[in-house]
Amino acid sequence: MDRESNLHPYVKLARLTVERLLKGGALPASGSEVDADAALWNIGRACFVSIKTLRGDLRGCIGTILPVSPTLDREIVSNAVAASTRDPRFRPMVASELDAVTFSVDVLSLPEPVPDRSALDPAVWGVIVSKGGLRGVLLPDLEGVDTVERQIGIAAQKAGIGNLNGIAIERFRVDRYKEAE
Repeated sequence: MDRESNLHPYVKLARLTVERLLKGGALPASGSEVDADAALWNIGRACFVSIKTLRGDLRGCIGTILPVSPTLDREIVSNAVAASTRDPRFRPMVASELDAVTFSVDVLSLPEPVPDRSALDPAVWGVIVSKGGLRGVLLPDLEGVDTVERQIGIAAQKAGIGNLNGIAIERFRVDRYKEAE
């Protein structure tokens, strides 16, 4: 595929994972299948894999806010599988959809507590909203999320938190890598 020549290795790995999964192949054994630079992979970082239609509609998005796997390549593979087949908002993808979607990978910084909402900016920071064992996450720089209150409200809604009194808020940055839409 021609568009793959300019893709960041993280996005190449996410796409390769889903292509192999949906076509019945073996999942990538390591990130070195798309780029041999071990420095790209031998770090433990949380990430989200997002899949969108060519119109820009979300098709799947699953991720972690703390690393679950010891290396980023394993984290990307795991989240790519989940985003394509286990996002509860969508039916599992099928191979015929592959040419009609784009992939992005957001690599997260470690979350940090937010003492005051003035320290947030939805274009820069993602948020984690927690209360009573419930937790919702929203990535930064999303279309239509232009205010801190909207960002917090969406994250809370995703968690099933109805009353925002007493919520705990954490923030994180992302490095976003994506295919051209």
